[in-house]
Amino acid sequence: MNKTWTAVIIAAIFEVGWVIGLKHATSFLEWTGTIIAIIISFTLMIMAARTLPVGTVYAVFVGLGTAGTVLAEILLFNAEVQAAKIALIGLLLIGVIGLKLLSKEKKKEVSS
Repeated sequence: MNKTWTAVIIAAIFEVGWVIGLKHATSFLEWTGTIIAIIISFTLMIMAARTLPVGTVYAVFVGLGTAGTVLAEILLFNAEVQAAKIALIGLLLIGVIGLKLLSKEKKKEVSS
């Protein structure tokens, strides 16, 4: 996996953090962490979209973020576990992996 895809995955991890922060933050420190996570998440996603197809980057970013958020809610906040929910997250991840496998990076232009 190259550094561009690594940036998308890290962006998705920070997305999980800020989405959870939007729901659960109550203190100044928690809100500060949420804002920092938003900035890091979107910065990495924008950087990745410079060399990968924008639609693919966004779909992978949101798909991984959605799966991560659902799993974090189950593991950290005792959200209800439903077989159908887990199956649909699995289907979502299969789509995300498929998009990643089909995408190609743009070649960077060399300017003189």
